[in-house]
Amino acid sequence: MHPNFSTLYKNKGLRELKFNSTRKAISQLKKDKPDYVVAEFFYGYGTNYAGINISNLDVFLFSLQKYAPDAKIIVMVDKHERQYVDKLNEILPLYAVLTNPVKPAQIEALLEE
Repeated sequence: MHPNFSTLYKNKGLRELKFNSTRKAISQLKKDKPDYVVAEFFYGYGTNYAGINISNLDVFLFSLQKYAPDAKIIVMVDKHERQYVDKLNEILPLYAVLTNPVKPAQIEALLEE
């Protein structure tokens, strides 16, 4: 579901790295300190997150605090899960939360701040 903003990132002079697993993202995080992280939020309804984590991003964001604490975190979320992002934001401050569908102009404005 993640929109393709590759052209926008390239036009801004940003190097884009994509990961389909938290493990791979954290491994890269130890090597490179990102300025921005753009990620999709999925609330942990199932037992995978049962009471320990709020979402798919928790583990990565805790690692991000350790390895790249100045990175700006932009989270994209579906409207029906928007309420749960606030729980995550209380624990791990987010730079921005955008509700899907996210438009390139929204991302571009955040990258210019």
